[in-house]
Amino acid sequence: MATKLEYIWLDGYKPTQSLRSKTKIVKNFSGKLEECPLWSFDGSSTEQAPGGSSDCVLKPVFICPDPQRKDAYLVMCEVLTADGTAHESNGRALIDDDDNDFWFGFEQEYFLWDPETNKPLGFPAGGYPAPQGPYYCSVGANNAYGREIVEEHLDACLEAGLNVEGINAEVAAGQWEFQIFAKGAKEAGDQIWIGRYLLERIGEKYGVAINWHCKPLGALDWNGSGMHANFSNSVLRTAGNKETYDKICEAFRPVVKEHIEVYGADNHLRLTGKHETASIHDFSYGVSDRGASIRIPLATVEKGWNGYLEDRRPNSAADPYKVAARIIKTVKSVAV
Repeated sequence: MATKLEYIWLDGYKPTQSLRSKTKIVKNFSGKLEECPLWSFDGSSTEQAPGGSSDCVLKPVFICPDPQRKDAYLVMCEVLTADGTAHESNGRALIDDDDNDFWFGFEQEYFLWDPETNKPLGFPAGGYPAPQGPYYCSVGANNAYGREIVEEHLDACLEAGLNVEGINAEVAAGQWEFQIFAKGAKEAGDQIWIGRYLLERIGEKYGVAINWHCKPLGALDWNGSGMHANFSNSVLRTAGNKETYDKICEAFRPVVKEHIEVYGADNHLRLTGKHETASIHDFSYGVSDRGASIRIPLATVEKGWNGYLEDRRPNSAADPYKVAARIIKTVKSVAV
């Protein structure tokens, strides 16, 4: 029997990478990752290689059923150079979490975007809808726009076996969110990218684009889009004291620049100190504080300082691999 394998990877465009994919047909496939062969592509067409030596290698790293095609799988891949080393665009290779001690939950926000009006769904062609307020977790045709796309995406993710923990309409009209959690930073990144891929493909069907930009409506009084990173390791999950949390949070203070560099392009437009964000120029943390750089969840405190932290600075277009890699590096720098 013939099986379709959709090889998915990230291109080399800067400052924001895009998804690419192509289909490989194989025979007698069992569905196991180890049976997915290495493959190659033309890196000169994706900003990843010069034309005179354009082969880049795709290394399969994650596989799941493709819920929208018959006899098919989605295969997330790392990009390698011709000599087998990680390509410079390969953020997954930066993650130091081989024992899966780090758990990540990403909150992926996005706008459903009408290509004809160049505005979010729900925005009239010649103006703006009512101010934000009624759209968050809303229901009804006056406030919720594009639910059929969002519901189809949720079903597709669940059928693919992704660990989606929820969805909701967000603060701005036409803005939505899905959340994915995984025990292991690499798999959390894999699942977010597969989730993004499925959403993009479903959008094609409806003629609706997915806008991942963190502030697509500019300086207007509308929320931007984030990808809040909830994270823990065994230290955070079993700390049992406030001092450990303070020490880890303080480790983020001297490396703000290094974090912001991988937290998504144009984040200065979003991290203004307004609309539930901290200023990009400051660093802060606090219990249940959604206006801080890092929020200490109330549940963590109630469980005796055993739990996780939420970095609220990564934006919606950030690469979850690079975000996780940088967070892990900072947390591991702390001697506890």
